[in-house]
Amino acid sequence: MITSIIPKLPMRNKETTRRFYKNLGFEAFGNDFPGYLMMKNESAEIHFFEFPDLVPDENYGQIYIRSSAVEALYTMCLEGNIEIHPAGSLSRKAWGQKEFSLLDPDKNLLTFGQPSDDK
Repeated sequence: MITSIIPKLPMRNKETTRRFYKNLGFEAFGNDFPGYLMMKNESAEIHFFEFPDLVPDENYGQIYIRSSAVEALYTMCLEGNIEIHPAGSLSRKAWGQKEFSLLDPDKNLLTFGQPSDDK
C-alpha cells in the first residue's frame, strides 16, 4: 500500500534552498507553489515548506539519505565547497554504513549513507 515516504523540511528562503539542493544534484519539479518547493534526485524527493520565522540554531529537522555512491557524493560536496558537518566527515560506522553529514542553509541535518563493503 505505501509506495514512498517524502520528508518535508522547513526553509526560510525558497531560492536559497533551491540553489543549495541543486548543488547536491537535485532538480526542482512540479508546479511552483508559493511557499513550497519540491526537489528530486532520481527517485528521491524532498519537499520544503516556507517557514520565514525559523531560527536555524533551533531547527532539529533531519533526514537520512541512502546512496549507492556515497564516496563520490562526498567528493562532489568537497569539490563544490559544500561544507561538511564538523562531526560528519565520511567514515565507516559500527553499524555497517559509510556515512557523512552536512547542514543545509536552514540547518536541516542531512546524513548520507551506504552499506560498508568491509564490515
